[in-house]
Amino acid sequence: MIIRHPQPDEAGRVLALFEDEVRAGRMLPRSEDNFRAHVEDWLIAEQAGQVVGCVSLVYFNQELCEVRSLAVHPDYRGNGVASKLVSAAIDMAREHDMRRVLTLTRAPRLFEHLGFVRDFVDNFPEKVWQDCAPCPFRDACDEVALIYHLHRQEKTSDGK
Repeated sequence: MIIRHPQPDEAGRVLALFEDEVRAGRMLPRSEDNFRAHVEDWLIAEQAGQVVGCVSLVYFNQELCEVRSLAVHPDYRGNGVASKLVSAAIDMAREHDMRRVLTLTRAPRLFEHLGFVRDFVDNFPEKVWQDCAPCPFRDACDEVALIYHLHRQEKTSDGK
């Protein structure tokens, strides 16, 4: 399995991974235009030429980003694809010098296994202002907020 950034023309294949979840009201939709505009913030899992999973990062400010749009094709669930995607997203956040990675999820155990700890969404006004306020599920949200703290490496006086 390969974890990589998708190409803009893969939007339909990627978004199809969680189309059923969107229809069922368990995930928020993402448009192809938004996907293409932020394709560098997405990762996909590919196996034998098939897109089997995806995840994206959304940046709120210089320190906080969110893992979202995590989806795995039903035939590949339970095989560690989601964990690999989240771990790769954490690495991407680290490359962008983020300090914290947020997620709101109905699968907290997956994220806790990867080192996320439970928190309260109200502690992240950036998220509330941008996504929660207009969300149609805001009054009946059943997602758990979790946070992952990234540790920045301190540079020495010689810049290393």
